[in-house]
Amino acid sequence: MPKFLHTADWQIGRLFATFDSEHAPLLAEARITAVERLAALATAQGVTAVLVAGDVFDAQTVSDRTVRRLFNALSAFAGPWLMIPGNHDAALAESVWTRAQRLGAVPANVHLCLMPEVRLFPELGFALLPAPLTQRHTYGDLTDWFDTAETPAGMLRIGLAHGSVQGILAEDIDSANPIAMDRPDCARLDYLALGDWHGTKIVGPKLAYSGTPEPDRFKANDSGQALLVDIPAVGIVPKITPVATAQFRWRSIGVELQVESDADLVMDQLQALQSNEVVDLTITGRISLELRNRLSAAIGQAEASAGHLQTDLSGLQLVPSDDDIAGLHADGYLADVISELRTADATKDAEGANVAQDALALLAAELSKRPALTTTSGRVQP
Repeated sequence: MPKFLHTADWQIGRLFATFDSEHAPLLAEARITAVERLAALATAQGVTAVLVAGDVFDAQTVSDRTVRRLFNALSAFAGPWLMIPGNHDAALAESVWTRAQRLGAVPANVHLCLMPEVRLFPELGFALLPAPLTQRHTYGDLTDWFDTAETPAGMLRIGLAHGSVQGILAEDIDSANPIAMDRPDCARLDYLALGDWHGTKIVGPKLAYSGTPEPDRFKANDSGQALLVDIPAVGIVPKITPVATAQFRWRSIGVELQVESDADLVMDQLQALQSNEVVDLTITGRISLELRNRLSAAIGQAEASAGHLQTDLSGLQLVPSDDDIAGLHADGYLADVISELRTADATKDAEGANVAQDALALLAAELSKRPALTTTSGRVQP
């Protein structure tokens, strides 16, 4: 019986506008190469067909070159690719899909399911029931028609849809494009392949989101996978197996520095970052001047070795240590100022102490930027 590769949410042409000009193109290109890996995987696994559950493109306005590149990326798998439009690439009267057809970019083995109608593949043993989005948002269940759709006896009934299964996704997920939880049972489906949720989620025995094959956000939602779906026979529960497909690993690291060893642990993590990691690092807490300088150097090194590293140090408070102050070699007026600030920092007046602490940190940070001067005898001078 048929075996399928289920994927969705490629969002080819995504610009990654919040990333810099060096990293954004790399992340965009990774989405094309992810599709090439899917094609190779489909061939290696000997699947009957590839189910693509919407949002193939990120927008209707992707370039003609991007359209052609996407369809070229499918060439490693000669079997059927079954695609529906999602909310990002809805089948409007004039859409990226109609443009692809005019360009002659769509290979013969790629089936664009732009209408809600049964597609029969008798030689392969299954019927496809697609629910394409014809506008970005709808508030009726576009899979309703599956319940009454007739298909030949003995053929698998495979549903393909893009939207939100009601009652199982987090509240912040768009509630438009609803899909009934019991659709597989009501429509006698052997499997319902879903898109829209970017993380892999097996909702029920015959109902699953594949997630995007290449992660595109820091939220930990089990993305970067596709699903192999083995269906032994009509009416038999399928075997659903997640398969890793991602090039880049996205993750968030949040650390509060409380003791010196916490900073050392962060620097160890930074040193271990690999070229396939996209990392959002947030550090809060308190840090000495010497440790801050070491941390800044470690971040600089990690930016060169990681796929992408973005940092937020806005919650990190500089608190110069005694050694930091001594190392500034301040004398004269500056030494007097630092002494007064340290005395104020020790006061019982909390508000005054906070102001003094902030001022001391700013002064220490500025003084640390001064180049060290040496006399002819080699003695360091401030």
